Amino acid sequence: MERQQQNQQPPRRPQMQRGGKKKHRFNIYWIYGALLLVFLYVQFSAGGFGGSRSFDTTWYEVKKMIQQKDVSKILVVNNSFAEIHIKTESLYTKPEYEKLRNPDGKSNSSFYVYKFLTLEKFQENLEAAQWEAKLADTVGKSPRVKEQIMEAPVVEPVPVTRKSFWEDGGFSMLLWILFSILMMVFLFRMFNRGPMGGGGGNSVFSFGKSKAQLYDKDTRVNVTFKDVAGLDEAKEEVMEIVDFLKHPKRYTSLGGKIPKGALLVGPPGTGKTLLAKAVAGEAQVPFFSMSGSDFVEMFVGVGASRVRDLFRNAKEKAPCIIFIDEIDAIGRARGKNAFTGANDERENTLNQLLTEMDGFGSNSGVIILAATNRAEILDKALLRAGRFDRQISVDLPEMEERKAIFNVHLKPLKLAKDVDVVFLAKQTPGFSGADIANVCNESALIAARRNKKEVEMKDFLDAIDRIVGGLERRNKIISPQEKKVIAYHESGHAAVSWMLRYANPLVKVTIVPRGKSLGAAWYLPEERQITTVEQMHDEMVATLGGRAAEEVVFGKISTGALNDLEKVTKQAYAMVAYYGMNKEVGTLSYYDSTGEQEYSFGKPYSEKTSEIIDSEVRKMIEEAYAEAKEILRVNREKLDKLAALLMDKEVMFREDLVEVFGPRPFEEEAKAPEEGKEAEASPESVDEKSSEAEILSRPEDGASIPEK
Repeated sequence: MERQQQNQQPPRRPQMQRGGKKKHRFNIYWIYGALLLVFLYVQFSAGGFGGSRSFDTTWYEVKKMIQQKDVSKILVVNNSFAEIHIKTESLYTKPEYEKLRNPDGKSNSSFYVYKFLTLEKFQENLEAAQWEAKLADTVGKSPRVKEQIMEAPVVEPVPVTRKSFWEDGGFSMLLWILFSILMMVFLFRMFNRGPMGGGGGNSVFSFGKSKAQLYDKDTRVNVTFKDVAGLDEAKEEVMEIVDFLKHPKRYTSLGGKIPKGALLVGPPGTGKTLLAKAVAGEAQVPFFSMSGSDFVEMFVGVGASRVRDLFRNAKEKAPCIIFIDEIDAIGRARGKNAFTGANDERENTLNQLLTEMDGFGSNSGVIILAATNRAEILDKALLRAGRFDRQISVDLPEMEERKAIFNVHLKPLKLAKDVDVVFLAKQTPGFSGADIANVCNESALIAARRNKKEVEMKDFLDAIDRIVGGLERRNKIISPQEKKVIAYHESGHAAVSWMLRYANPLVKVTIVPRGKSLGAAWYLPEERQITTVEQMHDEMVATLGGRAAEEVVFGKISTGALNDLEKVTKQAYAMVAYYGMNKEVGTLSYYDSTGEQEYSFGKPYSEKTSEIIDSEVRKMIEEAYAEAKEILRVNREKLDKLAALLMDKEVMFREDLVEVFGPRPFEEEAKAPEEGKEAEASPESVDEKSSEAEILSRPEDGASIPEK
C-alpha cells in the first residue's frame, strides 16, 4: 500500500514526556466545558454556592420549636410535607440550630422538613401546640397580659404548590442547554474541523488551502522506473528531470537552466500517472501530487488561492516536484466557450497558475509535471517555453514494449508452459498498458473460475475476447433463420477480407453473441504509421462484406450492419474532408486540430462544398459496396460452404478459411522472396500449412486486434 499524506505538511506527532507518556496540550475549550459544568451544578444542585439545605425532623422537635417561639414560618408544600423555617436570631444564638447556619454569618434558606400523614391531623396538632405555648406564657401574668398573649397571632401554615423540575420548565431548559451545546460543537467543527482540541486543515478558513498530497522521505512511493515497462523514450526524458534535481550543478555549471515543467501527453491508460509515480519514487525530493479538478470549487477565488498555497508550500520545500494530473480540467483554452460568464472561476485559476509558473516571482528548484490526454484543447500560454518546456509523448506501446509490459504483469501469475509472451504481444496491437494489465488479471480470473492450478494460453485468448468483444451470451435465444443470417453476415466479412490485398486477414470469427453484438470477427491488422488510399478502400470493402452477403444470398438487408455502416461512413468522411483523398474536393483538409470550432455553429466550408462532400462520400461507399457484392457473387459457392461450416462449429479460425478459399495469393507472392532468403540461412523447411501461432508470428503479418 502506498502511504499518502492528506495535507501539505506531515501530521504533527503528539509530544512525549519522559517515560514515553503523551503530553496533552492545553486547549481553550476545556475552560468552556468547565464553565458549562459549573452552570449545570449551580442550576440543579441542592447545595453549595448558597443553595438551600433541608433536614428531616419529628413532631416532637417541631412542637419544641413552636413552644420556644423559634419558628418564623411554616410552608405546607403540595399538602405532602411541611417546611419549618427558623428565625434568624434563634438560628445564630441557640446551639441546636447550628447545622442550619451559614458559614458567612448570613441567613440562608435552610429549613427542617416534617412529613405528616394527613394535613388535617397536622393542622390540629399545630393549633394545639401553639395554644399550649400561649397558656404556658400566661402563667403568673395579670389578666390583661394574659388576654394580650392569648390574642397574639400564631404562625399559620401557608400552603405552597410546587412543580417538579420537568413540570416547572425543566425539560425546556434542558433542551435549551443541549441546543447550546450542539451549536458550540457545530461551530467548533465548522471553524476547526478535526478531533476536539486538535485543530485541523479542513476548517472553513482552509477552503483556499491546497489539497496536494505530499510524498517525502517519511511517505515514499515504492514505484520506481523498473516498474514502468516500455515507454523508453518517455522514461529518458523524465529521468533527466530527476537527474536535474539530484545533480543540478552538473547542468548549471555550463550556464544552462533547469526546465520548469514537462507535460506528459498520450491516450488514456498509457502510463502517464504511473510514470509520475516512478518519478516520485526515484527523485528522493518532496513530491506534491494532485488532480486538476482539486483546484475547482464552487466558491469564487478558491482555485486561485489553492494554486498560490501549492506553490508557496513547494517553495518552502524546494527542490521539489509538483505533479498535476488531468490538467485539462483547468488548462482549457480561455475564451473558447461562449456560454460562460464574464467571471469564469476556471479561467481565474488558470491565470494564477500561469503567473506562478512563469511570472515575476521566482520558483527556482520547483519542477512541474502534468499529464493530459487532450493536449489540443490546452491554452497556448500554458504550453509555451518557460512554463512547460517539454512535451513528452506517451503513446500506445509497440510490440516490443507490449512484450515488456506483459513480462511485468505476468510475474505474480502462475503460468503454464504453453504461455507465449511474444504471441500475446502480437495479439494485442492498440492495447494500452492498462488494457494489458486487465488482460493478465482477467486471464487469472478465468483460470480460477475453471478450477485450474495454472493460467494457460487459452485463458489469455479468452480474456482478450472477453475484454474486446464482451461476455459470451450463449443463452440468448436466436431463431434458426436469424442464426443463418448472422452466419452469412460474418462469413461475408471473412470472405471479402480474405480476397482483398490490403484488407486485414481474419484470425477468428464467431456467431456466438458477445455483449450487444450477435457475431464478431477478429482480424490481424498490420501495425503501420501511415495508410494509403488503396488500404483504406480495401478496409471499407471488407467492412461492407457483411451487408453485401445478406443482399447477395437473401435479397434482403437487416439492421445487423449498423456498426459496419457507422464505421464506413466516418472513414469515408475522413478520407474526403480530412485527408484530401478525393479528386472533386481536392487536396484540402477541414480538420481542426486546435479545437476552436468546437463551440461554433458554422462549418469551415460552404454549402456547395458540403453537398460535394456528401455526394463523394456516398459515391465512395457505393463503389465499395458494389465491389464487395461482386467478390461474393464470384465466390458464392465458397461463401455457402463457409457459412455452413460456421453454423456447424459456431467458431472458426484462420485454418478453416485456408481449407475453403486456399492461401491468399498476394501473401504467397510477398512471402516468396523472404522464404528464399530464409532458405539460404536455414536448412529447415517450412510446412505449407502453418499453425495459427506460426502465421501470427511472421513479421509481415504484424499483430492482431480483435475487431467486430
